Amino acid sequence: MDHHAADPTAETEPGADLIEAGRLLFAAECRFFHAAQRLEALPPPSAPEIAFAGRSNVGKSSLLNALTGRHALARVSAQPGRTRQLNFFDLGGRITLVDMPGYGYAQPPKSVKADWQELMFDYLRGRPTLSRTLLLLDARVEVKPSDLAVMELLGRAAVTFQLALTKADGVKPASLDRKYQDSRDLARAHPAAHPDVIVTSSQTGQGIPELRAAIAGLTLTRQIEG
Repeated sequence: MDHHAADPTAETEPGADLIEAGRLLFAAECRFFHAAQRLEALPPPSAPEIAFAGRSNVGKSSLLNALTGRHALARVSAQPGRTRQLNFFDLGGRITLVDMPGYGYAQPPKSVKADWQELMFDYLRGRPTLSRTLLLLDARVEVKPSDLAVMELLGRAAVTFQLALTKADGVKPASLDRKYQDSRDLARAHPAAHPDVIVTSSQTGQGIPELRAAIAGLTLTRQIEG
């Protein structure tokens, strides 16, 4: 399926080799192995970790399911804000995917919920195996103050993060292009942010190979550095 006509990220697409590396990485078995609600309950650091963060109901569980091709890997809840713990998934023994609690649900727009902020900041700041945090933004809505607050939190924790737009299938191409450009500008305004923004849709598969490739690239970088 060719998404180039409706994909504003075409100019930053990874090469065929990295796309294939991403496909192979995510073809491996992915299994849940740990949950933690407190810092002291985190599993021992092992494989490189990719954390997924975003507002409640941003489509995080759907994106994890789409990436791994396993429809029930991360439960898709009809009740936003239900997940209140860090969930760890082992991907073929090569990488760990970390599903972080959603933030911003039923809270004053200017704030991030205190328990999220405390646990997440401690995890983000002190986790030696954390390679990158993917911060998900709903392509259909404006960036919220809580999203900006989390970007500041990530910056204070000195954690590299990358923006990924979700639910792109719900936005017309012209609006999606504006959203993409705005997100790139936002990323470039944060020193801790990766400059490339990935546009995704769990429904159509748009951006899924590119996101897999980006994650595979991080594992290859770790191997070279190791």
